[in-house]
Amino acid sequence: MRLRAFELYEPVPRLNEPHALAVLKPWIDVSNVGTLTLSRLESYLKAVPLGEIARPGNFFDFTRYRPMLDVKEGRRQVQIPNTTISYAKMEGGHDFIFLHLLEPHMLAETYVNSVFDLLKSFGVRRYCLMGAMYDMVPYTRPLLVTGSASNLRLQKELEVAHVVSSDYQGPTTITYLISQRGLEIGMETLSLIVHLPQYLMMENDYRGKKRLMEVLSILYDFPLSEEDADKAKEQEERVSQIAEQFIQQEPSYRLILNQLEAYYDSRVGQAKEESKLSPEVEKFLRDLGRRFQ
Repeated sequence: MRLRAFELYEPVPRLNEPHALAVLKPWIDVSNVGTLTLSRLESYLKAVPLGEIARPGNFFDFTRYRPMLDVKEGRRQVQIPNTTISYAKMEGGHDFIFLHLLEPHMLAETYVNSVFDLLKSFGVRRYCLMGAMYDMVPYTRPLLVTGSASNLRLQKELEVAHVVSSDYQGPTTITYLISQRGLEIGMETLSLIVHLPQYLMMENDYRGKKRLMEVLSILYDFPLSEEDADKAKEQEERVSQIAEQFIQQEPSYRLILNQLEAYYDSRVGQAKEESKLSPEVEKFLRDLGRRFQ
């Protein structure tokens, strides 16, 4: 079945006031935090594939999103990057739709309209965009999560989950129009962004995944995975060990770390006055990043 740019798999299900959880690559999916989290939820809820873009080449540049060549059972197969959707039905409550979105390079308005019409056709009640970004945050503090919500009730739920209200202004993604159009028809919208230390880049950041799951467990009562907790703890110990060794070699950077901590505390409301970073912090982050790599 075709729905705008999407090809939906038959039989198309009837869903009960679903909540849509989405990740967007590559804009806010650094260290694969959003993808890891969404995949975890799909596995836990036994999600079923729902559909994908029928002709992904209409929207994506395959010299930027490279197809992958795999060998399965002795045969070469090409995996084409695409936006994919799955769903999970829940007994006694609302269902879920999961969206792995790719940011479009072409025909962006058509892409946005197709995603929005998909959500509208299934009667989505809430749309949540989640992921991670790099930021000047200290490794010695719990990972900061910022977000926004479309109504006071949702905002209070985020506060309970220790999500700091986002005041970001600046460049964004064209897919933000999905949330904007959702507001116009009364759809609840929210965002959840984990802030990762930009000097500690990892391919898969399980600390970020664990932190995002902690927020979602408060919003939706999802269980936390012991395996994820173990991986996050292992990464935290590794990060602390490498960073402390570096600071011992350069004791003056302890003061810079203190600035990062004061800046973090002011953002989460734990400081009496707003703190600002000095220029030396940038050199500290560059040096520590090279050492970590």
